[in-house]
Amino acid sequence: MDIEKGSQIGGIMLTAVEIKDLSLSRGERVLFQGLSLRLSAGEAVALTGANGAGKTSLLRAVAGFIRPDSGAITFGGADGEALDSEAARRDGVHLLGHLEGLKPTRTARQEFEFQTDWLGGTGAAREAAIARLALTPLLDLETRKLSAGQKRRLSLARLVAAPRALWLLDEPLAPLDERWRAAAAELMAAHLASGGMILAAVHDPLPVLARNLDLGGLS
Repeated sequence: MDIEKGSQIGGIMLTAVEIKDLSLSRGERVLFQGLSLRLSAGEAVALTGANGAGKTSLLRAVAGFIRPDSGAITFGGADGEALDSEAARRDGVHLLGHLEGLKPTRTARQEFEFQTDWLGGTGAAREAAIARLALTPLLDLETRKLSAGQKRRLSLARLVAAPRALWLLDEPLAPLDERWRAAAAELMAAHLASGGMILAAVHDPLPVLARNLDLGGLS
């Protein structure tokens, strides 16, 4: 994606995300309180901390799947104007979870076409993503027959086929071997260079320049 930094990626001009005084709980346990973070075009933030610290929950809150106990998550567009949160999430955000969420009896082709059609990706972008992630030999296999690394490549491909400004990534490198970790690093670097943003929950360091936000938690 060779587009000017801060220009439109996907269906909306999303250039900033701000989290202010956020508190999240799981059941009766408070994960964190008073968390604040601003992410702007071209920036990446790595969320670190112990298992159960709330890294995945924070990603899901930004995506709109979890309601915070308190605080606010807002999205900004060009010239600093506030965006409608529902529209920003619908057209400007990708969530790649720790689990791929693939239908086991669908072929990789069927699953990828369904996802990219749903997300508004074009046929040309889909073919480019297939080539970029070397998916052609996998397309006629049911997704249940794919390895963990192959499933992750299929999920990464939708980030390319249907561009969105904000990538929310949960342990994006975990299932990948050295070759595909390098390829994922190239995808992330290109996304940031084009004005995209990355918020990632990680145990392994992100392979791009990123600020670190340690959520702590119990080991």
